[in-house]
Amino acid sequence: MGAIQLKAVEKWFGNLQVIKGIDLEIEDGEFVIFVGPSGCGKSTLLRLIAGLEETSRGTIGIDGKDVTALPPSGRGLSMVFQSYALYPHMSVRENVGFGLKTAGVPKDEIERKVKAAAEVLKLDDYLDRRPKALSGGQRQRVAIGRAIVREPGAFLFDEPLSNLDAALRVEMRFEIARLHKSLGTTMIYVTHDQVEAMTLADKIVVLQAGQIEQVGTPRQLYENPDNLFVAQFIGSPKMNVLPCSVDGDRFSLRGHGGGRYPHAGATQQPVRLGIRPEHIAVVGAEEGHCTGTVEVAEYLGADTFLYVALDGLDSVLVRISGSEKIEEGAHIGLRFDEARMHFFDVQDRAIRYPV
Repeated sequence: MGAIQLKAVEKWFGNLQVIKGIDLEIEDGEFVIFVGPSGCGKSTLLRLIAGLEETSRGTIGIDGKDVTALPPSGRGLSMVFQSYALYPHMSVRENVGFGLKTAGVPKDEIERKVKAAAEVLKLDDYLDRRPKALSGGQRQRVAIGRAIVREPGAFLFDEPLSNLDAALRVEMRFEIARLHKSLGTTMIYVTHDQVEAMTLADKIVVLQAGQIEQVGTPRQLYENPDNLFVAQFIGSPKMNVLPCSVDGDRFSLRGHGGGRYPHAGATQQPVRLGIRPEHIAVVGAEEGHCTGTVEVAEYLGADTFLYVALDGLDSVLVRISGSEKIEEGAHIGLRFDEARMHFFDVQDRAIRYPV
């Protein structure tokens, strides 16, 4: 079992508070990802759960048992680090089984567990090789195998793919997703890459400056961000944000037209409008919410990204089908999908629909 509970967890390094009273429930079998910019506290939070850092205040529970004061060995968790940390003089078989050997597990049981892990990770043909004869992705799978054989209550991953090239990261994302589906064990995964978070997680925890900004499924965070930070952090490419004003049931952009404002009568006054690149259509100059000039058109095959300089406003990024042909220098209108617009108040909080 691997249900994990954090209650008012804080971490101080001297006078510096890096984790600021976090409450979080992780259900048994969930794949939860901590995501946020560098320095937000995501790796520190993972290390607190693992017991590698001492909790300054608050409690950490595993399956209802308070483990705050327990050492890592008493928590029943396995951690996979960014560094593979494999023994170069040992074979894959020996690396995977090393922790069990030092724990005094019988040889036949070690062999059984190593073979089972190798089958899950497709390492059967590499058991007698040494790490130098493996690719980066294969070495990471060996590190994961070393964690699997311990049969932990939960796996903790600290940016495990950041040392791999782009192609291998895609391959290993699939491997980790398949592993979670196969084992059904709780996984907590730290990354700064929101694409990894969106593609792998059952639940994403967005962190900034040692605090939780929002917790939800990838779809919830993408479609209903609580604030401007989450709105721009989740989604690739990131959301466009433009200054706006409201009069009754209409919004307007400075120097441009506008459209229907869905939150008429709300107590929160919007000052910004957010719209994702994929929710903008290119139309005639007279038909859009705003007009601008195409500065750069990036053709990527299936998609084309247009960087459009708006008259009197910042540039926006527009994502259109690669089959559309729009030349640089063209003067175009942009029409927003009004069902996909986001509005934010002066404190960067989202204004919900319906209010």
